[in-house]
Amino acid sequence: MRGPLLTAGVHERMLVGRRHGEQVLACSLDLGRSETQVELGANEWRWHAGTYPYLERCRERTIYHWTGAAFEPVARFGTSLLKLVPTDWGPPTFEIDGVKMLPTRQVSPYDDARRKVALIEPGGKRVLDTCAGLGYFAAWCLEGGAAQVLSFEKHPDVLWLRSLNPWSPAPDPRLALAQGDIVEEVARMPDASVDAVLHDPPRFGIAGELYSQSFYGQLARVLRRKGLLFHYTGNPNALTSGRDVPREIAHRLREAGFDVQPSGDGLLAKRR
Repeated sequence: MRGPLLTAGVHERMLVGRRHGEQVLACSLDLGRSETQVELGANEWRWHAGTYPYLERCRERTIYHWTGAAFEPVARFGTSLLKLVPTDWGPPTFEIDGVKMLPTRQVSPYDDARRKVALIEPGGKRVLDTCAGLGYFAAWCLEGGAAQVLSFEKHPDVLWLRSLNPWSPAPDPRLALAQGDIVEEVARMPDASVDAVLHDPPRFGIAGELYSQSFYGQLARVLRRKGLLFHYTGNPNALTSGRDVPREIAHRLREAGFDVQPSGDGLLAKRR
């Protein structure tokens, strides 16, 4: 069992309950995945035979995990600041140097992943998940009956965030999750070795190599004929630069051997 996760909203409910003299509070300590009960004391609260302190300061847009001695933010700083960020929907997103990696404004990032995974029809397929992130694509591939999911994540700190996220998929024999640079990993894969591809890369400014003609050529090589690819694109530069990013990507995908059509905030492509 994972330890408790706290957000500002849950912590504030504890403080309000304590002020009102409540002894038991129903809340979620796993980012809305389930509901539990905690016992509210004057100086501490209790859950599952454990005793925990109230926080002196609980920041918005921060998730706290229990280290065994204290609550600390689910964040790591190496070459970049990576942080798990709560959402109004329950399932969290994450940020790299303040750049949000998953959409949250109009839809839950978990439900958004479900819609996108459905486009590649994962049932019975061997799926390549190029940028694993928090694993929402992989979770819905498994739910949709995928035979195998090959999932790669370059950043070890993202895998650490994922290990604390209750919405990330549990270990499954069909899920092969590995730390690795997909540019290098895909070059080692055999021709026509996967049935579908999900490609949700960081923004171009962070990982421009994942938008290159050579990389799309590798995706085409490992994908069987008539196999489907969903490519998240967004359009982050449209207002400031006038660039049509999805159009540029679609052109490169066609050059690599795909038929391409728009689909929501991305492109759905079929290998010729």
